[in-house]
Amino acid sequence: MIAENTGYLKYSKLSFATSREVTRHYSTSFYSATQLFPSPVREAIQGIYGFVRLADEIVDSFHDCDQKNLFDRFEEDYNFALEKGISSNPVIHSFLLTVHRYGIDDAYVRAFLASMRADLEKKIYTSRLEANQYIYGSADVVGLMCLRVFCDHDEQLFGELATPAMRLGSAFQKVNFLRDLREDVLGLGRIYFPGFSMDRFDEQTKLELVQEIDADFASALKGIRRLPDSSRLAVHTAYCYYVRLLGKIRDTPACELVTRRIRIPNAEKFRLLSGAVIKHKLHMQIV
Repeated sequence: MIAENTGYLKYSKLSFATSREVTRHYSTSFYSATQLFPSPVREAIQGIYGFVRLADEIVDSFHDCDQKNLFDRFEEDYNFALEKGISSNPVIHSFLLTVHRYGIDDAYVRAFLASMRADLEKKIYTSRLEANQYIYGSADVVGLMCLRVFCDHDEQLFGELATPAMRLGSAFQKVNFLRDLREDVLGLGRIYFPGFSMDRFDEQTKLELVQEIDADFASALKGIRRLPDSSRLAVHTAYCYYVRLLGKIRDTPACELVTRRIRIPNAEKFRLLSGAVIKHKLHMQIV
């Protein structure tokens, strides 16, 4: 790690501020949830989000650019930062500092980058194994990165909560898949559910996927209840938002899911946030 002189510290502060703005710009719901973390945890989680969001935007949104070249440069910039201890990209720099501060495993970062690269090279997942490998890299390891922050070097707690953290990441990703069916399939030509077909997507297929996600959420909730007090409220709030989103997906006819994106109105988001805060303040068991 390079010497942390005044200029370096000033730049590092700016880098975290940049990742905070990336979080606020791309996900108001997640940004609101991060406000419930104490400052050091919030800074680290936004550092993780900024990195994964930027990678995701490269492969999903920069259609008029050479996406492969951009992603190659992004990964090269991270490798350079890992070697030198600094990056001229503030989003990468804030993520690097988080990786070092909390001991985030490099294998998690590599698995994430591999899944993002797969979005440039692979469109259709034909087996459960392929889909699970993609979800592991795109979502499960992000949950593990965040858990490293929450546990703050408590290796025993990390080991005990690793599986619930991965199940929560999987649940979030699968909900996103269902919410974004139209954009993924028609816009990007991607099919993440093995055997999925827009023509054959019916209520039975939808409910089977919903039940699978319900099981992920049930496992994840057991872990959320055991998180340190500094992170439990924010994670539970995000959990409540996605559970409600899944409920709306369950109540939406399958034929409509392939034509529009399901959303939670801002007023309902506020009620979810308020309810989670009240339960936390009253020390009520989260459900």
